[in-house]
Amino acid sequence: MKIVDIRNAFLDNFQSLGHCIVPSSGLVPENDPSLLFTTAGMVQFKDILIGKEKRSYKTAATCQKCVRAGGKHNDLEQVGHTARHHTFFEMLGNFSFSEYFKEHAIEYAWNFLTKRLKIPKEKLYVTVYHTDFEAAQLWKK
Repeated sequence: MKIVDIRNAFLDNFQSLGHCIVPSSGLVPENDPSLLFTTAGMVQFKDILIGKEKRSYKTAATCQKCVRAGGKHNDLEQVGHTARHHTFFEMLGNFSFSEYFKEHAIEYAWNFLTKRLKIPKEKLYVTVYHTDFEAAQLWKK
């Protein structure tokens, strides 16, 4: 598949699940002096996540343009040495603002990969944060 096909499949998938498709924000966040660059898909939803803003939708999906130039996700020393480390990339994301949590997020991710993209489950490896026993159990289910 080409990148455009993966991007469209992801957004179409989540739109079919009722998510609002939100366009990418710019690489320099608006009205947020705490950030120099958009480094993750959730940046444009920061005010929703901290309770400062409400929007007309409770679920969203995006293809957010991002740049990594240091900070928490400082993997610049890997750029150019691996096929997966870049300074500019697009981050696909689905977001729920109190509509669903881990169980549905995991179900949606699994179905997208195995049903929509038709990746054989035997080819997938799941990782979870080492103390997130709930997510580990949900993935096993």
